[in-house]
Order: sequence, then C-alpha cells, then structure tokens
Amino acid sequence: MNFFKKNLTKNLFRIILMAFLITAPALSFAETTSPEPIQGTTPSDLCKDKICNPISTNTIQEFIKVLLEGVLKIGIPIVALAVIYCGFLFVSAMGNSEKLTKAKNALLYTLIGAAILLGSWAIAELISATVTELGP
Repeated sequence: MNFFKKNLTKNLFRIILMAFLITAPALSFAETTSPEPIQGTTPSDLCKDKICNPISTNTIQEFIKVLLEGVLKIGIPIVALAVIYCGFLFVSAMGNSEKLTKAKNALLYTLIGAAILLGSWAIAELISATVTELGP
C-alpha cells in the first residue's frame, strides 16, 4: 500500500511539472502589443481571434516581476499556515522524542522554504535596482 502512495505523489509531481512546462511558454510568447481600442468595443472583443497577453507585460523582466509577485502572494500565506502546523506538531508531541524530532524537522524545512521564497524576492529586487541604475 505504501508503494502506491509513493508512486502517486511522484506521478502527481510529474503532472504538475509538465503542466507548468506546457503553459509557461504559452504565457511568455503571448502577444505583447494590443491594437488601439475602437470606440464602442471592449477588451474581450479585441481578443476574439487571437491570444492576447493576460498579464500585460512587454518585457521578460516585467514578466519575471509579475511571476515573483504572484508566487509571493501565494507562498507567504502557505508559509504562515506551515508555521502554525509546526506549532500544532510541537503541542501534539507531548514530550515524545520521535514526534518532537519530526516537529523540529518540519519547522526547519518550513523556515528554509520561507528563506528561499523571500531571498528570491530580495535578489530580484537587488538585480532590478542595479540594472535600473546602470540603464541610460
């Protein structure tokens, strides 16, 4: 039974990864310019026969910024929930050394994930500020 659970999670990860790899190029190669709006038309009328850019970015830098902001908006609440879950693990351990070790590891991995999440944002902001200063 444990064998099927391991394969299920591995296959689920592969499916999510493949879905991302298929949709990422479609989003990055979306049309970046939109025609001038005609009076009396809506934006949905302009995109009837073609793929319009849903994120309205014109450069790869803007796309990466929007992507990082989206990941942060989703990731920070998940980190908060994970920290709360780790606290629940500590309370439910009730002195059991094995459960305490599990809770400590869960908290460590949660904090490492949070550091990676916030570190990627900090590095992106640092690079963006540096490139902006060097620009014309």
